[in-house]
Amino acid sequence: MGEDEIDLRAVRGPDRHPTIFRAYAAIAVGESLVLVNDHEPRHLRDEFEVEYPGGHDWECLSAEPGTWRIRIAKRATTPLPRVVADASALAAADSTGAIWKLPMRERDLDSNVIALAPGTGIGAHDGPDVDVLIYVLAGSGQLGTERGVLELAGGALCWLPRRSRRGFTAGRDGLKYLTVHQRRQALTLLTGAPPAAG
Repeated sequence: MGEDEIDLRAVRGPDRHPTIFRAYAAIAVGESLVLVNDHEPRHLRDEFEVEYPGGHDWECLSAEPGTWRIRIAKRATTPLPRVVADASALAAADSTGAIWKLPMRERDLDSNVIALAPGTGIGAHDGPDVDVLIYVLAGSGQLGTERGVLELAGGALCWLPRRSRRGFTAGRDGLKYLTVHQRRQALTLLTGAPPAAG
């Protein structure tokens, strides 16, 4: 059985990684492909470690100036289940904003961890057209809704129905929560002091 060889030196820079991932998806378990590149493809290897850890083999066949040859073999039919983060470490992290997100490119879900500093929040807004599940990792705060306020504390599991009105205010120890939802277009949340009541 022959191996497909892909010479990336003839492929535009932005098209190189997508070309390899398409070729890899097309081969069967036990098959491999060989890529030829003009430099060591470190970033591509990093992407394979994110997308297919434990499910592929990476072998450098030769490394000469201007010509690197790499064999990539498929060892599993799909990406393998894996641990993607240590929630206790994220809960203890001393940073704010979106402090973690799912790194895989090919996925149906989005997930991230949001950390709000004490007294800050995310202003009231209508949610996106997807249901969102939130798990409070650490701290406390409030979830404002269209009809009132829900108190949040570590361990709370909240469901935010699609398009529902919501806003968050962190308590005196800040607020860290994990979100899980269907993948959607990028959403930018502005954090800061909650708007004054009035």
